[in-house]
Amino acid sequence: MFDSTTTHTRTYVATEAQTCEAARRALLSQGYMITAGNHELVTGRKSFQPASEVHVEVEFRVVCARESNGRNGPRSTIAFASALQDRYGIKKVNNSATVGVGAIGSLSLPFSSSDDALVKVASETLTDERFYDRFFSLIDRFLPEAAEETPAEARPVLPAQPPIETPLRDVPLSPSRG
Repeated sequence: MFDSTTTHTRTYVATEAQTCEAARRALLSQGYMITAGNHELVTGRKSFQPASEVHVEVEFRVVCARESNGRNGPRSTIAFASALQDRYGIKKVNNSATVGVGAIGSLSLPFSSSDDALVKVASETLTDERFYDRFFSLIDRFLPEAAEETPAEARPVLPAQPPIETPLRDVPLSPSRG
């Protein structure tokens, strides 16, 4: 269902590259393995085992898009976040052996060996607002300070200053350098 009250987005006064880099660092700080990352997109994956028979993987995706706020306003980026959780259970598979005998046919003999296999039992998009609020707070922590976030093209260009010439002076020689 599409609902404007449950968007997992935040707007930052930063470039797309700065916002996605902050998102990458936020994910890394929480143990996510980054699977893709550039100035517009970051994805990360984290695996954990909350119970002995359950395995969970969370894939987190952040898209950083330039916010259109006119030419005179500060440059800002909107970060769209979504997390997909896959839950796996352990399934035991019993093994049996089949022996082919020429005159009789085949004979199936069960034996007590079994293999464990992970089977996906659920997949869902995480919707807990507190989960996303904590993530966006981490992005705030990893964003550069306001003075550093001004993009190079928006910084004023200062005229080149002529080099200041200082007179050379004699430096006494040290005994070790001759």
